[in-house]
Amino acid sequence: MNSVKIKGRVKIECLTKDGKLKWSTGWKHNTITNAGLAQLALLAGDATAVPFTYLAVGTDNTAAAASQTALIAEIVDSGLARGAATVSRVTTTQTNDTLQLYKEWTASGSKTVEEVGIFNDSSAGTMLGRKLTTSKAIISGEKLQATYQIIFA
Repeated sequence: MNSVKIKGRVKIECLTKDGKLKWSTGWKHNTITNAGLAQLALLAGDATAVPFTYLAVGTDNTAAAASQTALIAEIVDSGLARGAATVSRVTTTQTNDTLQLYKEWTASGSKTVEEVGIFNDSSAGTMLGRKLTTSKAIISGEKLQATYQIIFA
């Protein structure tokens, strides 16, 4: 009998104005939310269900919990607002077993990123997962790149 586990991981990197790597979180495992699991179950059987295609970052370092439904302090300015990601399937263990979202922002101000989340709406919706990044500073003109994976293995 096969069993499927769902786990998420995310990597965030900051590139300087001249394109050099300033910092990277490396791959960090995230917390899958209760509401996210319920939405995934709906996606499996409801053609009208909304898939997860948006990434957002925030400035709060409150511990991640499965009961959370949103980032604690989502960034909505400085060029770092929630946005549509490039969505694909990639292979982790089995062919196409991983949902991958990639988003690049260009900062127009200074922020300290502390959290990242994956959503199914451009402004509200369901949060599938959340991860703390530790304090990561970004300044105007730098690029923030997030790669978020949900692995079905």
